[in-house]
Amino acid sequence: MKNGYSSIDLGIVCPMANEITTAEKFIKDVLATCSSYNFYAVKIFVVVDKVSTDGTIGLLNILSETISELEIVYAPENTCVVDAYIRGYKEALKFNCDWILEIDAGFSHQPDDIPIFFETMIEGYDCVFGSRFCYGGKFSNGSFKRYLISRVGSVLTNFLLGTRLRDMTSGFELFSNEALIKILKKGIHSRGPFFQTEIKTYAHRFRIIDVPIRYQSPSHKIGKSALKDAAFNLWRLFQLRLHHDVRV
Repeated sequence: MKNGYSSIDLGIVCPMANEITTAEKFIKDVLATCSSYNFYAVKIFVVVDKVSTDGTIGLLNILSETISELEIVYAPENTCVVDAYIRGYKEALKFNCDWILEIDAGFSHQPDDIPIFFETMIEGYDCVFGSRFCYGGKFSNGSFKRYLISRVGSVLTNFLLGTRLRDMTSGFELFSNEALIKILKKGIHSRGPFFQTEIKTYAHRFRIIDVPIRYQSPSHKIGKSALKDAAFNLWRLFQLRLHHDVRV
């Protein structure tokens, strides 16, 4: 058993859509990894909406009968994936979770990587961000275009916004309750994957660090609308930095 975690309520936020073949194993693997840390309590908030049409919701309902840590958050009002993440964050905060871990379903993020988040956070950090590009990180089974967008996007963001994380575009991250509340109060404007960059920008003045993750098989493509959203919001944040400083 790990020491130092027994007073911490852990919330895990995991948007999920059309994952009927992997949902059960993924949830059980995540909870099994967390169980060895002797948290005071653990809840996994699985956010599903109308995009999920393959029976995942029905499976989750069945699993919730025997997995007490599973909290199903049905959000039919969601209009994009960003809404799913934010709804999950708010649910975890409503439960007064001390730490909030965000992880993607479908094993694009590996449950085996979770321990490095906990063991780094306990040292006194406010946010721990997963990185595919720091030493030990890995990006596999994705297109070169996807890799290039993430890599160049990180470099450009750091240059324009004065941030310093080596991977500014990834998910898989751990927040303290206080840090996440302050980040969300800034307002998340992006409607696409760039919202992860927006979050990291707002966290810039907290005590933050990146840790290596192994990212596999991206579950969605980055289309023109997502790139336009990223360009618009990067420019917006740059302008705010010039005039007001957007950082927390």
